[in-house]
Amino acid sequence: MSGEDANWFRSPESLDAGALPEGFELIPRWLPQPASWYEQLRRELEWRNQEIMLFGKPVMQPRLMDWYADPGVTYRYSGLTLAPKPWPAVLLALRERLEAHCRASFNSVLCNAYRDGQDSMGWHADDEPELGPEPLIASLNLGATRRFRVRPKGGGDSLGVDLESGSLLLMSGRSQADYQHAVPKTRRAVAPRINLTFRRVLTSG
Repeated sequence: MSGEDANWFRSPESLDAGALPEGFELIPRWLPQPASWYEQLRRELEWRNQEIMLFGKPVMQPRLMDWYADPGVTYRYSGLTLAPKPWPAVLLALRERLEAHCRASFNSVLCNAYRDGQDSMGWHADDEPELGPEPLIASLNLGATRRFRVRPKGGGDSLGVDLESGSLLLMSGRSQADYQHAVPKTRRAVAPRINLTFRRVLTSG
């Protein structure tokens, strides 16, 4: 078994309560009719390729992205400063569903589009100061199934799970303080995927 295939769970149904670390909760098939939501997002969002700083050098992100937030909310990561854009109706509808489910409020969403298996997300934690010490991040997955991996920040083995269309991954508590996560490249033929991470950015106002 290759490194990419080692230590992963073949479907969300196979997960038991202790499979993901504390602070990570996976809800398969959370969103009904995910294909319809996927098509609307694919058509209506302003997908673009952004340049970021990686190890001090400018590189193009290996995926497409978009960002929407309430007025006055900005977000900074990897050398990017993302200014708020008005929420389209499709994202407002999803935010309303998530806020009702989580009993929490979100004021922004980072949207990532993975065109094929070579589009990816490197190891990182969403631990920027403006997210607070223990942020709640709601990660909604639409389109192709991709593998999500988690590893301790201090070193150790990673584990992974395949995120299917319509699944919701909640990250809370010390998930960002203690762990990194990634969506690695894959040589498998995979269709496009959209991932939305709803979050609350702390503002000074």
